[in-house]
Order: sequence, then structure tokens, then C-alpha cells
Amino acid sequence: MSPLPLDGVRVVDFTQVMLGPCCTQMLADYGADVIKVERAKAGDLSRWSVGEDPDGLNNPVFSSLNRNKRSLALDLRQEDQKAVVRRLIERADVVVNNFRPGVMDRMGFGWEDCRKLNPRIIFAVGTGYGLEGPYKQKGGQDVMAQAMTGVMRRKADPDHPLATYPTALADYSAGMHLVQGILLALMQREKTGHGQLVSVSLYSSMLAMQMQEAAMWMMRGRDLNWAVMPLSGCFETEDGAVAMVGAFKENPLRDICEALGFEDLSKEERFSTLERQKEHRPELQALFRARFAQGTTKHWVERLEAVDILCAPVRTLAEALEDPQTIINKMIVELAPSKGGPVKLMGTPIDMSDAALEVRHAPPKLGEHNAEILRELGLSLDAAA
Repeated sequence: MSPLPLDGVRVVDFTQVMLGPCCTQMLADYGADVIKVERAKAGDLSRWSVGEDPDGLNNPVFSSLNRNKRSLALDLRQEDQKAVVRRLIERADVVVNNFRPGVMDRMGFGWEDCRKLNPRIIFAVGTGYGLEGPYKQKGGQDVMAQAMTGVMRRKADPDHPLATYPTALADYSAGMHLVQGILLALMQREKTGHGQLVSVSLYSSMLAMQMQEAAMWMMRGRDLNWAVMPLSGCFETEDGAVAMVGAFKENPLRDICEALGFEDLSKEERFSTLERQKEHRPELQALFRARFAQGTTKHWVERLEAVDILCAPVRTLAEALEDPQTIINKMIVELAPSKGGPVKLMGTPIDMSDAALEVRHAPPKLGEHNAEILRELGLSLDAAA
């Protein structure tokens, strides 16, 4: 079997919930030895996030973010157990946390503390808003990042009420940015011989996601909203809905009309250019809605694809998980069953020909690897009793 890209890299992981754990799971999936330092008797907050579960502290949310890691449960109020972490840092390549600024310093494991223990250490941190600035001590969370960066205000229809996006956009984006930062720092260390501080924030990741819209606003003073393009939208059908994007072609309106069985509306002056189509968007959208309601989702997808208009059925997550494409993409990983039933997790979206995903460690029980890790460090089992 080929060596994995991060074989030999040791990560001391203080993270919890999602931003940090999705970062360190990606590192672990590709070979890093990720040692998850958890609070004794409590563990990662995600272990408690869904209330009672048949698998106890290894509920599906925790399991989805923590495979291929080893758990070390410690009481870091005890000096002898802090000594265990110091020993780990001395032998590690990366330390990762997603606490508010200052928390790691108060524990004695801040950036300056860690670099004294190990000048080659890469100290990676994910915060809500940044290490400096007026919001550095403000509580950070995915929904707060959506609210503070304008994402929550972005709507297809101004009459729609404000709402939170129900999937953790900011956490996942910032977690993947943190992966990128750590990999860049590892590469730079090969040139410089020393580590560095790497930081990302939910706030910056959500702003970066809007790079096109931000540039348009800062440079032209115009709002760019892809959801209000005149030839795009989601339209209900007899048995579901279709998402359509009429763009990236010389005359998409002509082809949409062919698929929907209309006369070519692009020949009419009021629809002859994109700017005129924007002016008459309500009229076009009403025509589209009425026609889509007269057929099935399958019918309209086939008609639109026949004229090369981008389209897709609007599905539930459950439907997507059953799609053959999901299986072909190896996006479902099945582990040995647990007390609660099947253990099925999302795979990695990165497919490497010489580094296939392998689950070396199931999501760990709290403190499952205490004895193993202490032996590797040459410490007695009493050190983390």
C-alpha cells in the first residue's frame, strides 16, 4: 500500500464542535497521527450535541467529524496531566485549536509556549472573528458568521423572511481553509526549518466566499445577486421541483423556450438582451412557473438537458445519499455496526489515485487511547489516571 501524504505528521488536536474537527479529520484521513486531547469525563462538546443517543458519547454528529483520530482524555487542571501535553507538543508537528483568543495561553499552551517547547511547531487556530480586532472576544459560531458578513441578507426574493442557512457553511469553509493553511506551513517549514502561527476565522471565510459579490460592490457600487438572474431559479413541478440556470450560452432564452414549448421570446424586443430580461424578470419567471407546473420533474429535466440548459432535480439529502453517483464517488464510508445500528459516514471529497481513504481508527471513545499514547511517550499510566 502506498504511503499516505501526511504519514509521519503528528497533530495535537484541542478542537471541538465542527470548524476544528473537520480540519483535523481531513489531516487524519490522509495519514496524520491526530491525537484528540479531550476533557476527562466530558470530551468534545459534539459528544453531547444531540442529547441521548444509543451510542452515548459517540453519536452520529461526533462520529462524522472524528474518525482516524486517537482520543486522549485529560484533566488539564492537574499539573502532571499538563506535563503529558507538553511532552506531546515537544514531539509534534502541529497544534490545532478553535478556542477564543487567549484560552490556550491561560492553559499554558499558547503560541509562545508551544514554540518554546518546539521551534518547529505549527500552531493553527480557528476563531470566530480573528486574533485581533474589536470582535476577537466575541463568541463565534456558524450562524453568527452568516449574520455578521451579509450572507444571511442574501436572498432570491426580498420578501422572504430572514433565516439561517441550516447547514454549517462557515464551519466547513473555515475548517478547509485551516487545512490549507497547515499544509502551506508544513511546506514552508521544509524551506525555513521553523514553524509558524496559522489562523483562520469563520468571519473571514464567509467574506472570502463572497469574493465576486464583494468586488462588484467595492469597485462598481452594484449588488451582484446570482439568485435573481432572469433565466434562473427553482420551479415547482407536478411531483417536485427543478433548478434551472439559463446562462453560459449565446442565447439561453431561445433554448429554454424550445424546451418549455414556447415561441422564441428572445425575438421580442422586451426580452432581446440580458438587461431587458432583467427589467422584465417577473414576467419571465411567471411564465416559467406556470409551464413547469404542467409536467413532472423528470420530463422537464430531460427537455432542458436536450437543449443543453443547466438543470437538476431539487432533492432531499436522503435522495442524494441514495444516488448511484454518490456511491461511485465513494462518498459513503461504512464501518462496523455499533450498538445504535449501522455506522455510515461521509467520505472525503478528495479522490487521490495513490492515497485512497482508509479508516484506520473508528471514531474514538472518550479516552480510548490514553494507555497507548502514554506508553509511546514513555510515561506511566498514572500520568493520566
